[in-house]
Amino acid sequence: MSSPQQHPDAALAVRLRGLRKEFPGRPAVVAVDGVDLDIVDGEFLTLLGPSGSGKTTVLRMISGFELPTEGSIELAGRDVTRVPPFERNVNTVFQDYALFPHMNVLQNVEYGLRVKGVGKAERRRRAGEALDGVRLGQYGERKPAQLSGGQRQRVALARALVNRPKVLLLDEPLGALDLKLREEMQVELKAIQRQVGLTFVFVTHDQEEALTMSDRIAVFNAGRIEQVGSPAEIYERPATEFVAGFVGTSNLLGPVAAQSILGKDGLWSVRPEKIRLAGAAESAGPDEHSADGTIAEVVYAGAATRFLVDLDAGARLTVTQQNLRTSSMDVDTLRGTRARLVWRREHELRLD
Repeated sequence: MSSPQQHPDAALAVRLRGLRKEFPGRPAVVAVDGVDLDIVDGEFLTLLGPSGSGKTTVLRMISGFELPTEGSIELAGRDVTRVPPFERNVNTVFQDYALFPHMNVLQNVEYGLRVKGVGKAERRRRAGEALDGVRLGQYGERKPAQLSGGQRQRVALARALVNRPKVLLLDEPLGALDLKLREEMQVELKAIQRQVGLTFVFVTHDQEEALTMSDRIAVFNAGRIEQVGSPAEIYERPATEFVAGFVGTSNLLGPVAAQSILGKDGLWSVRPEKIRLAGAAESAGPDEHSADGTIAEVVYAGAATRFLVDLDAGARLTVTQQNLRTSSMDVDTLRGTRARLVWRREHELRLD
């Protein structure tokens, strides 16, 4: 069972304890297996993991769309484990937006308030404020079909925010957008979260998205949380082999290679951007390690190039090098040549 990070001086928006979810079958499928997690009021927390890791099931249990097999869920100190969704002070934004095509933008945003019986003048005022908050104040009369994908996503966000939930749950809301728009919306979504000051719980399988947007990240694997921490902690100090491999590109030195190169036992990791390609005659400094090998593959990616190097010690490491002065034609000639890799000892991470 994962151990929650304690926040004695911070109010908790969400508190999960011993959360478990089994789906019937022969045998039963355990989607979530003993999750403990504290989510601080006002933070942007991302549930990150591959498909089937349990992150979306946890989100659905927080919202009330799924009931846990075991464990408890608290929202702002209130136990809501068996409370129906409409009695929980949360809202969910989905990947498909779920906008009503026959309603205009303003009517879509107003809809939840109308269901709650809020008067017309009050709901118009609040809907207008919500649209202004996502920079769509002039689009109230348009239909969803007249908007871009990013604009429709912001309408869905405004519709969720207008109800003033304690927690906003976002289930891969940017997954349907193209790369450029998705990157723009990552920045916008984080800015909106800071502006409104709500607790955002965001689900994604995209590591870069999680690193870009989050205050903290909970990395899921096989129904459990492997690590919880800030983006820098997750990336720079992965706690397990899975986290090192899933978040960014991981270079693993197994026991044999680690003993040969580092003179250390265990499993070790060095991030690709921490390694430099050195000249064959260059020796490592007193605070560095080096390893010789052959460049097996060169991947030119515009701003940077990745080199896959087969080490003489028996491991394969990836090296990322920014293309400050080189081009694809320059680096391509290095395939099959000998190389010496050098990195600082402080960038070696032992993995549990």
